[in-house]
Amino acid sequence: MASADETDDTEIGEVIDILLIEPNHGDVRLFEENFEEGKIVNAIHCVSDGEDALDFVHQRGSYDDAPQPDLILLEPQLPGISGMKVLSELNNEPALSEIPVVVLTSSEMGEDIVRSHGLEADEYIRKPVEADEFVEFVHSIEDFWFAIVRPDHSA
Repeated sequence: MASADETDDTEIGEVIDILLIEPNHGDVRLFEENFEEGKIVNAIHCVSDGEDALDFVHQRGSYDDAPQPDLILLEPQLPGISGMKVLSELNNEPALSEIPVVVLTSSEMGEDIVRSHGLEADEYIRKPVEADEFVEFVHSIEDFWFAIVRPDHSA
């Protein structure tokens, strides 16, 4: 997580709760390390499957005191409940549909695959293959976040 002194860089001043839904523990570690050095002050919450993701967003079970995420990063290929089912539930629940969802695609066809299921996300970003590509990846997530938040905070 970024330190509190970095809030001036965000122009927001509040912690952004990011829910990362990612089954690959190596990728989770890379996400966490690179978000620590990012421009946005954030708290990364990680779950590795669709069932935990739905429990987290609905704040049930062991996640009953979890914060409502401000941003969701979703790997569509999950064990158990699929990422497509998670995205469908997020889109169809009024209380959850306002949460921006970034689908992490592993190939250029990933966006087409998600859309072929009749689903839409707010953004599709190709997940990096190499560790050094994660810095650029995190910047693209930050750019997306600032693009959706700035209009709300510019008044």
